[in-house]
Amino acid sequence: MDHETQGVSGRLNRPFVGIPSFLRSPICTNLEELDASIAVMGVPTDEGSPFLPGARFGPRGIREHSLRFGAGGNGIYDMRTGRRFLEYELTNRRLVDVGDADVVPTNVAGTFESITRMTRQIVDHGTLPVILGGDHAITFPVVRGFSGPLHVLHFDAHTDYAPFANGLEMTNGHAFRHIHRMPHVETLTQIGIRGLRTSTHDSIADGNRVITMDEFRAYSPEALVEPLPRDARCYVSIDIDALDMSLVPGTVSAEPDGMSYTQLRDALVAVARRVDVVGFDLVEVNPALDVGTGITSYLAAYLIIEFLGHICDQSRWRERRR
Repeated sequence: MDHETQGVSGRLNRPFVGIPSFLRSPICTNLEELDASIAVMGVPTDEGSPFLPGARFGPRGIREHSLRFGAGGNGIYDMRTGRRFLEYELTNRRLVDVGDADVVPTNVAGTFESITRMTRQIVDHGTLPVILGGDHAITFPVVRGFSGPLHVLHFDAHTDYAPFANGLEMTNGHAFRHIHRMPHVETLTQIGIRGLRTSTHDSIADGNRVITMDEFRAYSPEALVEPLPRDARCYVSIDIDALDMSLVPGTVSAEPDGMSYTQLRDALVAVARRVDVVGFDLVEVNPALDVGTGITSYLAAYLIIEFLGHICDQSRWRERRR
């Protein structure tokens, strides 16, 4: 029997068996008892998506596909680097799934309050939140749950910086206009912007750093993050449509001419090495639009696991274990 697929209990725990917590991690729904280094939190709402619904099922889809990455709880082996990531976190139950923020249908402000409150509870425990969206509107209430100086990195095809007009302020096109205005957000960097349906003008005029897809290709991953102060506290927001549309059929606003998986992965590795990532989200996975094999949910789980592995592989993270 393949040792990699047999859990410590002797169960096989195949991907289609059991409760789909992220990476089959322990479940903690009472945040007063939270004792973990990493908390995976779902935000199953898509009321900020004015085109097509379905991203509300993103957290469930990502969790289900995360079960495909080994059941033994002894880390994730990366063939590319010859390293085993997250071994300490999984073996010592330092990664938990805290379930989902409460969603109040048709009451976006109420849902956002729930998201902020739950994020703040996680952060106040000194735990790194990993947020599964949901549409991109959710990043606003998540970042609102942090305190202290924060740099925000935003990987996306679009700036999500629409003006507040016609009564619209809480869609997935407005999140980063809100975030720019938060007093604890020191800088906002938007990376991979492209397409015929987005504009960089307002974001640049407000003093944000906007890196278009053409500019992104001209940077090395290290040069991309060099302007950020070393070891600065950073929150990272990843829209799955930062990737080229050929890779992500299960998202509403995919665009051509996007990043390859390798380009996005290498940029995130450079981020993990340069700064102190205090939380991140991955949003806009829409299983209702995906192909039958669920490749967009799978790719999202893959990216989260790989980014998290590199975050936890840094010396600053390892020193916190002591």
